[in-house]
Amino acid sequence: MVEVLVTGGAGFIGSNFVRHALAAHGDWRITTLDKLTYAGRLENLDGIMDHPRHEFVKGDVSDPAVADPLVRASEIVVHFAAETHVDRSIASAGEFIMTDVFGTFVLLEAARQAPRLRRFVQISTDEVYGSVSSGASREGDELKPRNPYSASKAGADRLAYSYWATYQVPVVITRASNNYGPYQFPEKIIPLFITNAIDEVPVPLYGDGLNERDWLHVLDHCRALDVVIDRGDDGEVYNIGGGNHVRNIDLTRRILSLVGRPESLIRPVADRPGHDRRYSLDTSKLQSLGWRPQTAFEQGLADTVAWYRDHPSWWRPIKDEDPEFRKYYQEHYGNRR
Repeated sequence: MVEVLVTGGAGFIGSNFVRHALAAHGDWRITTLDKLTYAGRLENLDGIMDHPRHEFVKGDVSDPAVADPLVRASEIVVHFAAETHVDRSIASAGEFIMTDVFGTFVLLEAARQAPRLRRFVQISTDEVYGSVSSGASREGDELKPRNPYSASKAGADRLAYSYWATYQVPVVITRASNNYGPYQFPEKIIPLFITNAIDEVPVPLYGDGLNERDWLHVLDHCRALDVVIDRGDDGEVYNIGGGNHVRNIDLTRRILSLVGRPESLIRPVADRPGHDRRYSLDTSKLQSLGWRPQTAFEQGLADTVAWYRDHPSWWRPIKDEDPEFRKYYQEHYGNRR
């Protein structure tokens, strides 16, 4: 059996990757490490918690006592664990530095001593490039993060690279565009707007709504990671993008149409500080390894709407009963008319 450690595996992308990997790799035994903060939820692992090739460990990647033995026993480490929401980073940057940068340092230090480690995948983001006015970001472009979240990810990204260059840790780095799909915490734009629309609650759209993102279905992301693990070169960076460039206002209208709600639910709110205007990735390097996104955005978005419509028991306890979520929502949208 191949011993695989997935950090942040109870989060959105991590849990989708664990599900995908268990189905796709019959010779993988996966350990999921997650601190279970607000967006890391055991509910995301329903149906696989007791899988015979899966073990869950509650713990913090920043704690060497927890992380070291897990990394040292692994052949593959896929490092998703991170604080991820830009709005939260603006309000509380320190937590992002501790998890995203220091936590990555702890894992990399353990990786130096891991006798069987053959791949350490550092999950980064397209946001490290900053706002891209035209064209598409390539892997060698300058990093220009413009908010604490993207800066923390850029720091971890370059730290991981340094451990390959200095210590020959078998690191590869991936920078993915905005993901969407099932199990995404409902503070992010797609699940937030879907669930608000289901309940006929106004959808809070930042600024003029002309910010543009490239949308990547989470399962296409998982398949890309398979390719990078199998065929990527140590020390290299690989962009992962869906090729679906959509302005936020157009995304909002599509969601409302799919849910069957009027555009009168759109409520413009004051833009957030440091809101990048546009992201775009050149994915030719990854495509040269044989990967292509398989999910058409129109179908993927419709499937995502259907998932949230069919799984209210997953998101209603967060939105209706969690006082922290209500506090977050009020702070970021209630007072930004």
